Amino acid sequence: MDSVFQRIYENYHQDLFQFLFYMVKNKETAEDLVQEVYIRVYKSYQRFEGKSSEKTWLYSIARNAAIDHFRKQKSWKQRLLENFDWDKQQVKDDSSIPEEIALQKEQIQWLYKSLDQCTMDQKSVIILRYIQSLSISETAEVLGWTESKVKTTQHRALKAVKKIMEENAGKEESSYEKITMDR
Repeated sequence: MDSVFQRIYENYHQDLFQFLFYMVKNKETAEDLVQEVYIRVYKSYQRFEGKSSEKTWLYSIARNAAIDHFRKQKSWKQRLLENFDWDKQQVKDDSSIPEEIALQKEQIQWLYKSLDQCTMDQKSVIILRYIQSLSISETAEVLGWTESKVKTTQHRALKAVKKIMEENAGKEESSYEKITMDR
């Protein structure tokens, strides 16, 4: 099992981290979630039947770990909001994409910001298809969807991102060139 685990780590660690980072937008949280993925893999590898590739199986586990994280955060944030005195303090969120991951190109930064306004399903499809470069069938395996649903969600996600980016282009002072995402 150790050699299998080592091989999985060597082959997929960076991709898993990158996927989770794009999902949660926090380096430490992504690192924690990668560890959670490895724990889940270690506990359940004997049950892996090989009906999908290891890669898609790992991405499925990673996506579920991210969803679990968001569920926990939602309940934590809800408790915080219920106990917070809004009259005494103002909350301001100035979080941005960490510099070591964010690309310098303005269009790519707009794309990442636009992903925040997409649904979880749309965000997952965009990350898996365009950032992780998975095929439609691999993406369908990861998400447990049909290929048709992946294509539909991808189409809607690209349409939503394009609309958001065009709206933001009018607000930005710098120049904007249309992005085409052909795959």
